[in-house]
Amino acid sequence: MRRIYAPLIAIVLTLALGSAQAAAAEGVSANDALVNDIAKSIQFGPLSAASVATDESDEPIFADECVQTTSLFAPDPAATGGEQWQLLPRGLIYRPYLAGVKESRMAGVWNYDNGNGRIWDITLGGQAPLVRYGVPGNGRPEGIQISIEGAGQVRLDRDENCDVEATDYRFGVPITWGNAVHQNKLAIYHLSSHLGDEFLLKHPGFPRLNYSENVLVYGHSVNPADDWRVYGEVGYGFDVEIAEPWEFQFGVEWAPSTWTGFRGAPFFAVNSYLREEVAFGGNFVAQTGWAWRRDPASGMFRVGLQYYNGKNEQFSLFNDSEQKFGFGIWYDF
Repeated sequence: MRRIYAPLIAIVLTLALGSAQAAAAEGVSANDALVNDIAKSIQFGPLSAASVATDESDEPIFADECVQTTSLFAPDPAATGGEQWQLLPRGLIYRPYLAGVKESRMAGVWNYDNGNGRIWDITLGGQAPLVRYGVPGNGRPEGIQISIEGAGQVRLDRDENCDVEATDYRFGVPITWGNAVHQNKLAIYHLSSHLGDEFLLKHPGFPRLNYSENVLVYGHSVNPADDWRVYGEVGYGFDVEIAEPWEFQFGVEWAPSTWTGFRGAPFFAVNSYLREEVAFGGNFVAQTGWAWRRDPASGMFRVGLQYYNGKNEQFSLFNDSEQKFGFGIWYDF
């Protein structure tokens, strides 16, 4: 141990002697000079961005592009200064029709039908963007986009132990393009309708129809002012059974298009859906209530009232008429 301490003591004495000599020349005490030398060598003090960063540039210390990647093909949106390819982007260019009851979304509407009593119409599904060429960010989506959509649309009879009366299944692939004012949709979708097991057991003589259709659709949507939307679409069924080829849909919406906060904002929507197999009688739907949206690219959550009048919403019962009024909750992607 003495062999280890001896060199250390010699080094300290040498430093002290040097400090004392320098202090004597400058008029500073030996103790103060030694403390100053130690403080300068250790450089005590609070950490700051200036003390940590050694590069004089404003770039972040961790400038790894792999860590900052926000899209598949263009890792730095700011560097491109405009449109770029994006994998699984946020938001839909062509949004579902708010009062369109056959759109793919998450929804539940507790209805009372004048002829069928209490019924519960449920939609379990949604729409998701796959790839887009456009401007990234949280603003209103613009560019060209490929998406998928699908849903199971179920009717439960609340007066019969919530028996499944019928279910429509839908799946589609929309190609959409547009900007903040005009949006277009070219899509193909399949829809098939099936009666529920409980319904068939309680109505053994009821005719079971194999209603199905594959439809090619073109739609155009216009936002003439903030929160307003007008749209129309035409569809042609190139492979149908029971259904007839032509269908038309149009409507008007007034709903929040940007951040609403927790307070939310009112909405109102009407939709008409006309189909050839019912002599273009179709149905009319009106909705009103309260809505919440996070930003222009997000989905929208709604609660409110719905009025439905026309042919049956379930296409296995397409020739029946119904008039119903109810309370609903919806989430539109």
